[in-house]
Amino acid sequence: GFFLHLRMKHLPCYKKKKHYRKTTIQRAPRGTSIEKRPICILQRKIFGHWEMDCVVGCSLPTLLVLSERKTRKEIIIRIPDKTTKSVVHALNTLEKNYGKRFSKIFRSITVDNGVEFSDFKGLEKSIYKGKRTNLYYCHPYSSCERGSNERINRDIRRLIPKGSDLSVYSDEQIQAVENWVNAYPREIFGFAT
Repeated sequence: GFFLHLRMKHLPCYKKKKHYRKTTIQRAPRGTSIEKRPICILQRKIFGHWEMDCVVGCSLPTLLVLSERKTRKEIIIRIPDKTTKSVVHALNTLEKNYGKRFSKIFRSITVDNGVEFSDFKGLEKSIYKGKRTNLYYCHPYSSCERGSNERINRDIRRLIPKGSDLSVYSDEQIQAVENWVNAYPREIFGFAT
């Protein structure tokens, strides 16, 4: 009886309930579906299975974020824009850095159905001839299928808030964000990094 005029909308964490319409799949995934992904990837017992997404700001530069499923290791690469060409170029650069070890370190990559990942053949094709890695596409509107990546993107947003101008961040600052995320103690590892 003390708070007669207090309602749910006055509480700081109150959010109105959203009404979602049922979505329909407009097109099939461009490449191999996540349903064809081996069970060993789901169990997180083997190192080398990654999830990939883009973190965007209010300006053109974008961050390409790769998250390893077992160790939660994070790789953040600045790309000039959110296009397929930029993503393929970033993976080519990553493959040049790792050399022939790339296919052992990056056994598979799971991505969403964003436009930036639409070049299935370009993403899978190695610069050294042959296949670079296995690429799997999530179901549309199912970000939970890349849960580790979405969770770590939330950590990135603690240091680079949503709507930030990514062009003002230097490469050293982006590297510092990557180092902070990788050095963050995680409960799942007994508070080890």
